[in-house]
Amino acid sequence: MTNMISPIVQTCDAISGSRPGARREIMESYMKRLKELEELALNFEGVNKCFAIQAGRELRVMVDADSVTDTLASQLSFDISQKIEKDMQYPGQIKITVIREMRSVSYAK
Repeated sequence: MTNMISPIVQTCDAISGSRPGARREIMESYMKRLKELEELALNFEGVNKCFAIQAGRELRVMVDADSVTDTLASQLSFDISQKIEKDMQYPGQIKITVIREMRSVSYAK
């Protein structure tokens, strides 16, 4: 360290590098975390499909419209968020979106 600014730069780099998501993850650990995120949500009753998107910052959960009511869908998103907070380590925050869709198709001949 030959200049006065050298220790300042080193300190700033240490602070910046310690924040969540600052350093690149190894691809294997990244894929494992996404898979664990999806599997965690699939363990809840009424969940049909689950997709981790936006680099794991969002979780979209598709539920069965016959077995999950609107009120239950709201509670389900909260329960999943609490389970993620309790069981997983992740950088930043994860948005959980529960999608409950009812489709009815008829044909006129």
